[in-house]
Amino acid sequence: MTDETDTRTLQNFIDGAWTGSFDDTLLPVVNPATQETIARFPRGSGADVDRAVAAALRAQAEWSALSVEDRVARILRWADRIEEHTDELAELECREMGKPVDIGRRFIAAGVAGLRASAQEGLSYSFETSTDDPGGGRTQVIRHPVGVAAVVTPWNFPVTMVLAALGPVLASGNTVVVKPSERSPLSTVRLFELLDLPAGVLNLVLGDVHAGEPLVAHDDIDLVHFTGSVAAGRKVGAAAGRSLHRAVLELGGKDPVIVDDDVDVRSTAEAVAFGSFVNTGQICTSMERIYVHEAIAEEFVEELVRASEAYAYDDGLKSGAMMGPLVDGRQRDIVHSQVTDAVSRGATVRTGGRIPDGTGYFYPATVITGVEDSMPLMTEETFGPVAPVAVVSSFAEGVRRASRSAFGLALTVYSHTTEHLEAAKTIPAGVIWVNQWQGGGGAATYEPARASGMGATGATASYDAATRPSTVHTAAASS
Repeated sequence: MTDETDTRTLQNFIDGAWTGSFDDTLLPVVNPATQETIARFPRGSGADVDRAVAAALRAQAEWSALSVEDRVARILRWADRIEEHTDELAELECREMGKPVDIGRRFIAAGVAGLRASAQEGLSYSFETSTDDPGGGRTQVIRHPVGVAAVVTPWNFPVTMVLAALGPVLASGNTVVVKPSERSPLSTVRLFELLDLPAGVLNLVLGDVHAGEPLVAHDDIDLVHFTGSVAAGRKVGAAAGRSLHRAVLELGGKDPVIVDDDVDVRSTAEAVAFGSFVNTGQICTSMERIYVHEAIAEEFVEELVRASEAYAYDDGLKSGAMMGPLVDGRQRDIVHSQVTDAVSRGATVRTGGRIPDGTGYFYPATVITGVEDSMPLMTEETFGPVAPVAVVSSFAEGVRRASRSAFGLALTVYSHTTEHLEAAKTIPAGVIWVNQWQGGGGAATYEPARASGMGATGATASYDAATRPSTVHTAAASS
């Protein structure tokens, strides 16, 4: 292990300046590939949160007084600076949570593009509308910024998830306090080192629950934007509800895949392997339940096992690495316990399924068959490189089984039969991908179903969430 005296100590960024915490307790950032401590950060405190929220409050009036054009221009300049440092940010993500650098670059580039697009949406968003009343008066609807937003982000996409939240919130005239995951704060700190916005507009508080809990419950927070687990999301939602804060929650998923009997088996298996194993399966929308038509099931499993061979694990700093480690030992234990439980109940591991020897929290790409929907592997979020395959006798059975879940984040369906695709659209999910995984246009709007969250996001919905409408009625002029 690295001597902690040789590691960097991270700080909060509040009111345009780097500052220490009121609590001098430090927690480690551990490289999951080497198990070395690479940085330290404060565990956080309510006093840190008070300082950051106060700075955001002070900055909000001046920031919202700028024209939307000015605000968007400032955000776009910051996006340009972030883009120039894509390689550096991808390497930091790799060191703190394991994502291969080659893959990290692509997701960060997508995050920068998303920041630009979502900010520019503000240039056409209707912050003011007016209509003539029948009696000769006039009615205006004015959408005001809600005030100060708390953005709490997860560890699996530290840079991308910060950028995904900020565009509409900032462009609408709100100010923000960001609290990144305690598992991956390094790359977010670097984002703030690149910041080019007025002091107090965007603030950073580091820490674990000692910072997160007082932030989401703070009386002066008006909007909470949280991405994370269902368990944590329930607590955030409850805290927001007690304070009557608006909350947008994107939580866990147990995303199903339905594979019809009319697909190209090899290319579909390769697509499912990618959706199951990229980022070591640590994506909310990873493919975690795979329902395959019995007519092609044997061939599909063979091709899926073959495709899994491309996802050998290695340190993500190495060029060409397809899978890095899991974020930490706790996450690997969750993944492996679900696999071993399934095997104890009669499932069969076709490849992978064993914790490797040596340093690092690695886990192999795993394909497992003979799974039942009652197994934790099929009911609880895995967040690891495991592809569980269940055979169904018909597409309709696949729809029924895919629908039976506490989650409802996303769904992927592979079929070329029109009525089957229409049936799949009835499955409760925020996003449905047809004959692909991920992707979509800038107009996409969704809200997770069931325990996967609440609050619509994307396009104008994100601006609706970041603004508060008020109506002004003006009487007709006297004759």
